[in-house]
Amino acid sequence: MHKNFKGIEKTVYGRGAFNQLGDILNERRNDNGKFMLFVVDAYFKGKELEKRIPSKSEDIVKFINVDSHEPTTEQIDTLRDSVKSSKGIPSVVIGIGGGSVMDIAKAVSLMFTNEGSSTLYQGLNLIKKPGIYHIGVPTVSGTGAEVSMTAVLTGPEKKLGLKCEWTVFNQVVLDPELIASVPRNWWFYAGMDTYIHCIESENGLLNNAYSHAYAEQALKLCREIYLDDKSGQTPENDDKLMVASLMGGLSLTYSEVGVCHAISYGLSKILGTRHCYANCIAFNHLQDYYPEGVKEFKTMIAKHKIDLPQHLSKEWSDEQITAMAKVAYNLPHMWAHAIGPDWKEKITVESISALYKRL
Repeated sequence: MHKNFKGIEKTVYGRGAFNQLGDILNERRNDNGKFMLFVVDAYFKGKELEKRIPSKSEDIVKFINVDSHEPTTEQIDTLRDSVKSSKGIPSVVIGIGGGSVMDIAKAVSLMFTNEGSSTLYQGLNLIKKPGIYHIGVPTVSGTGAEVSMTAVLTGPEKKLGLKCEWTVFNQVVLDPELIASVPRNWWFYAGMDTYIHCIESENGLLNNAYSHAYAEQALKLCREIYLDDKSGQTPENDDKLMVASLMGGLSLTYSEVGVCHAISYGLSKILGTRHCYANCIAFNHLQDYYPEGVKEFKTMIAKHKIDLPQHLSKEWSDEQITAMAKVAYNLPHMWAHAIGPDWKEKITVESISALYKRL
């Protein structure tokens, strides 16, 4: 069965594109409860961007701190219930921030129209009804959340996304000016998420001409941003990174991610490690699976003087390592893409534990 996925309905790209958000929202202000729900990274509280948010008196603006943990099912349920009980259902949900904030916006837009806890919908095509109109405004580029059909949530039992065609944003606003203030390390970690998406997409059974075309161009941009003589955090490279993130997300959508993301999910679920950073920690030790990609990744680390910690596993108990390995093992779609349909004959909880002990 070939994938038949839904793409973003509308995209506006370019410096200053954020200024169009108010006009875009005005077209939908009479929908549902006639108010907007803005979900904004708390990093922007009190900063210039807060003043530019086109909110009106009837709207709700929620600043959310995503530094301490990734989105949880409890967080989504609480946000949905508090807004619904106080004002009803918004006209639009707008996520302004990095991957975690955009995943929150995607998830809560679905939960306004689907009953019960979001834990009921962690998986593929479990959502019963389309969500309300939702818009993504990335302020960090690299995660691909702006184009992904998944809203990744950590629940009591598992870290797994709400994944269906209705998760995809109806509209995205891609303004490279918004990513200029990203701290240097996170500029690197998030950009490497795009790089890793493409390496994993390319190096697996589900790779095809469609996914390859996007990965090829995204990798070309990543190499310009992180390896060329003009590499670094420049306006020109911000433009490129925003496009690379989108293309990397499209590549994995029609292919799949692999070993690194499986390991990363375990780190996030058990230790609360943020996704992009977890990917970098894991990928740095996966030369057995992605030799050329890891070699190039290490060159990028050296060029930008990124200090990735080593020997982290010495601080983890055997119970923690086993728990992480079980999380990673229970992601069959990733292992099947990376290893093959017979992956269970080659991969065990014990062999995954050995990978964690490398970190």
